[in-house]
Amino acid sequence: MQNNHIQNLTGLLLATFFISTSGVLGKYIAMPSEVIVWFRSAFAMVFLYVFCRYKKITVTIKSRKHLIPFIISGIFMAIHWITYFYALKKSSVAIGMLSLYTFPVMIAFLEPLFLKVKFNPIYIVLGIMVLLGIYILAPDFNLESSNVQGVLFGLLSALCYSIRILILKQYVTQYDGVLLMFFQTLIITVCLVPVLFFMDVSGFESQFPFLLLLALLTTAIGHSLMVHSLQFFSVSTASIISSVQPIFGIILAFLFLNEIPTWNTYLGGSLILATVIIESIRSKK
Repeated sequence: MQNNHIQNLTGLLLATFFISTSGVLGKYIAMPSEVIVWFRSAFAMVFLYVFCRYKKITVTIKSRKHLIPFIISGIFMAIHWITYFYALKKSSVAIGMLSLYTFPVMIAFLEPLFLKVKFNPIYIVLGIMVLLGIYILAPDFNLESSNVQGVLFGLLSALCYSIRILILKQYVTQYDGVLLMFFQTLIITVCLVPVLFFMDVSGFESQFPFLLLLALLTTAIGHSLMVHSLQFFSVSTASIISSVQPIFGIILAFLFLNEIPTWNTYLGGSLILATVIIESIRSKK
């Protein structure tokens, strides 16, 4: 039993680590963000389709009513990825990832609008903590500043990610997680086809290995492992453990991109991650 727990915990930590590689890869790949997201989705879609066939998961939508919510959530996922890569390129991996990690508190504020849940006043306190963390990340609020732009893109990315989660949350009991991820990548691939004609894709050959890593390691394996781990852990526990994602990202950015975070990043980041941990522990049933 203990061995099984260690195995499951290792799986969840591996998923968190694989997903955290998006920071370094997103910053490193020298192509426009929209083009990176198209290749990421297209490659991941193929990997996920092969996996669904291998696991004999039926690749069909169960009701026509599900089509519109799936398309809308796919569009929000596309905007989430694009704005996240903008955040990484405008500022640093640390600021991009920490700004994105405001999404658990955003979900808490938005949940009563999407699902039949009551708003808890504790979220106002957590919201203030997050705002303070963001303020410390970018104290000189000047729109010319690349760090401020990075934080704003990170927050927009977090908002889109929150809406996408709240839309899909209503279908997780009806569909396999890998299948939902396949539908998402399919929708993003179709929606972003025009970027191949209007944006610079000339660096494709040299960037191909990194795009493949982003699609296979970060997206297909990382997200599928994360969904798989939810069989053994509550969403709260998974959230607490996955809040080490920005820490993994900062370490990888230091090793591969020589990015050294400032004290403001450490302090603001600690406040943001503290809210994630508090909310995860508080919401644990």
